[in-house]
Amino acid sequence: MRILSPASRGSFAIRFAAFDACWAFLTPWLALWIRGAQVLSATDWPAAAFYCGISFIAALIAFLIFRIRDSMTHLFSVHGAIDVAKAVVLSEFVTCLVLFSVTRLDGVPRSTPLIHALILSVGLVLARAFVRMIHAEPALPETTGSAPTEHVIVIGSNRLSSLYIDFLHAYATGHHQVIAILDDRAEMIGRAVAGVRVLGPTQHLLPVIEEFKEHGIVTDRVIVGGDLDVLGLEARAEVQRICDEHKIQLDFVPQLIGLDRSSVAAPPPRPLARGALPGLDRSPATTSPRGYFHTKRYIDLCLASVLIVILLPLFVAVAIVVLLDVGSPVFFWQRRVGMNGQIFQMHKFRTLKPSFDWRGLAVPATERISMVGRLLRKFRLDELPQFLNVLVGDMSLIGPRPLLPQDQPPNPTLRLTVRPGMTGWAQVHGGTQLTPEEKNTLDEWYIRHATPMLDLQIVAKTIPVLFGSEHRSDNPAGAYPATGNGDVAATVLSPIARQPAHRS
Repeated sequence: MRILSPASRGSFAIRFAAFDACWAFLTPWLALWIRGAQVLSATDWPAAAFYCGISFIAALIAFLIFRIRDSMTHLFSVHGAIDVAKAVVLSEFVTCLVLFSVTRLDGVPRSTPLIHALILSVGLVLARAFVRMIHAEPALPETTGSAPTEHVIVIGSNRLSSLYIDFLHAYATGHHQVIAILDDRAEMIGRAVAGVRVLGPTQHLLPVIEEFKEHGIVTDRVIVGGDLDVLGLEARAEVQRICDEHKIQLDFVPQLIGLDRSSVAAPPPRPLARGALPGLDRSPATTSPRGYFHTKRYIDLCLASVLIVILLPLFVAVAIVVLLDVGSPVFFWQRRVGMNGQIFQMHKFRTLKPSFDWRGLAVPATERISMVGRLLRKFRLDELPQFLNVLVGDMSLIGPRPLLPQDQPPNPTLRLTVRPGMTGWAQVHGGTQLTPEEKNTLDEWYIRHATPMLDLQIVAKTIPVLFGSEHRSDNPAGAYPATGNGDVAATVLSPIARQPAHRS
């Protein structure tokens, strides 16, 4: 059983960020002024004060419910932006509910709450993004002397499994992470044990492993919450076969009681082919043009903010379509490697239906993507949520596409000196039709020669790609403008261009 916090520290704390409270107070007045509401006149000011007061109180309540003050502003992420959006939606709902019940919204234009929601959310998100932007960027991570996190799937939601998960939380924090629990009892599916959800029965082990791998998380160990007799003969043989085939270690909790501190604190290093980043060469010879890329972050922040506001109706429309087509959640996330080798979660709209239907039967791969999903992928609408990644600083509008940890090139030093992009030089010259070697060569060339004019050229070339006209260049070396080292680039790419293309 988990130990609760001391009573004096477990109460609900009422606290607000000074900027959040001030912005919540000012924005309803600003929304009325933008809308030109008549309640701002000298005779109707009490009605305006009543509307603004209700909006202010509702916003503070929503801020407390979603605890947006508790998040670290300099570590602002997409999840934080979503929490802000939820708080704003709740505050506007409460405001409209109260006002419609009391005054029928007399004197307040019907579009005012929408304008207020937009101003309130944009200000809260931009303030957090700005704080994160001006915060010192983290140094390149040390790759020697630190062990990667080991991801574990537990079979069996029993008392022994719960105690073992609690033990890992207390004794091996940061080194072992239980990512899922499997249990054959139907009533346990969807429940949580020690904070970890039960995702399905034991027979779903392979699909769960594959789905986590799709999200960028590699399963390193499967642990059974009991002795050999916990699983039947057929189930045990199937679990063993899956673990052997995927090179996953299979253990049983009783056998792990004798683990000593050294084996817990330093799990065996994961092979590079399975996801660990190779060492980063920090030699100054591969330093990117930091001046322009530093300025580029301010450009990204401004453009992403404007584009999110302009495309907000499209965001909402696509989210509703995805919700009706594939269900909740509407976002798909995947771990990618960003600047300085930092892992971040890249977001997209979901385009695939669940792997199993409501009866627990596997859905064929050909039926998981619908016509709606194909259209979203064709026109790149599934990538709209990445504007949020750009806003919070995980990505840039233009740059090398972020890769999974296991898909990094042999020497990723140069590409990891800049933020990955939504589009880039490689994407407009073939994208998925290029080999990994061609993509990496094109991306490295872009990093060394990035300029505002080159970025504008990439934007112009991206527009046809958005309408499904992605074509592989017959001569990738020709993708390079004439520069002093253009011949070198052509020499590097000439043998690569003869290799067959495949999707990454």
